[in-house]
Amino acid sequence: MATTHGAARLDLLDPFEVSRLGGIEVVTEGLVEGFLAGLHRSPRRGFSVEFAEHRMYQPGDELRYVDWKLLGRKDRLYVKQFEEETNLRAMIVLDASRSMDWTGAPESRLTKFEYARRLSAALALVLLRQRDATGLVAFDDTVRLTLPPRVSRAHWMRLAVALGSLQPGHMTAAAPALRGVVERLRRRGLVVFISDLLLDRAPALHALKFLRHRGHSVLVLHVLDPGELELDGPAEVRFEDPETSAAVVLRPRDWAEVYRKTVREAIADWRLALRREGIRYHAIRTDLPFGRALREALVRPGGIA
Repeated sequence: MATTHGAARLDLLDPFEVSRLGGIEVVTEGLVEGFLAGLHRSPRRGFSVEFAEHRMYQPGDELRYVDWKLLGRKDRLYVKQFEEETNLRAMIVLDASRSMDWTGAPESRLTKFEYARRLSAALALVLLRQRDATGLVAFDDTVRLTLPPRVSRAHWMRLAVALGSLQPGHMTAAAPALRGVVERLRRRGLVVFISDLLLDRAPALHALKFLRHRGHSVLVLHVLDPGELELDGPAEVRFEDPETSAAVVLRPRDWAEVYRKTVREAIADWRLALRREGIRYHAIRTDLPFGRALREALVRPGGIA
């Protein structure tokens, strides 16, 4: 088992087992410590930032930031600036709707909400440790919680306490929450949208596109329970929508292939629609260790950038 300073790497353990080890503040500290220790052994370093703009080269600038392609076109030296050179402001937008309060294996997997809540706390702590002002918005059919971006140890505790006390709500309406983010991020920042994406797609996508067009870097983390990816079970099963209580009885064996194809197409459609707008997308299963989820969310080839 991988260790950090003689202790088990919490970020590499099964999420369900990790959840039993203590409160959200304690567990998140351990997750982030393990994640950061793992990065020190990786050739990819530095945290997730977006390219911001070019500026003229000045003596003393590092040559690795010179844009050589631009030199060929303009015959002048320019260097790339990234958001980390500014005071990055980040907002985590968490789906706290009823559909998130589900797991296909209660005895061995966290619900999507419990997983997303811990992942949100870990992301917030990583961002705060690199001195990025970080805020939080949680929503169901309305905005349930708002914490403006701040940078301080006390703010981390407020975020952790707020996430620890948050419970799943009712229906899902992401657009109002995302519009609220626009009001709170007056200048360019990072928006991390964490949801199972079981919501009205058109208004949510419109709001995400608007954030991107305003210059924000947008990252969508699509939280999926493995039980949602395949249709199986007894000969006959009753399925119920947790938000509307609409129900249907069917034979999983008869519908398994159609269901699998429909789910894959829905995921592919989200990925394509978001990437067309320059929005980063990651599907994250709730059986994925938090350290791997953090790496997928924050690390890009060639550096955490």
